[in-house]
Amino acid sequence: QLQLVESGGGLVQPGGSLRLSCVASGFTLGDAAIGWFRQAPGKEREGVSCITRSGGSTKYADSVKGRFTISRDIAKNTVYLQMNSLKPEDTAVYYCARRRLSHCLQYYRGLDYNQWGQGTQVTVSS
Repeated sequence: QLQLVESGGGLVQPGGSLRLSCVASGFTLGDAAIGWFRQAPGKEREGVSCITRSGGSTKYADSVKGRFTISRDIAKNTVYLQMNSLKPEDTAVYYCARRRLSHCLQYYRGLDYNQWGQGTQVTVSS
């Protein structure tokens, strides 16, 4: 059974950091590209980042570029999202998802993902 489980969310002050984890089961990370999305209350879901099946390429939304870093550990079957210099507007539920495609072109298209985690809440507030 394919499953993704996120963790690592929490409350952090502006300027702080968090590292989100996404543990995959039922498949190996080498089989698929993985994306991170977020959704704030009253807003549409937003694609945040993506890492290709090979792990050799990544994509970021302009809003997080230079602050967030996506990476993976094949041995742990886990994808990470390191978030630095957090801002109040980063507050959202963050989801990881398994992509049907091996690349990250148009990674923000939710329809290209076939498995989603349950999400983890990130709150940036003083």
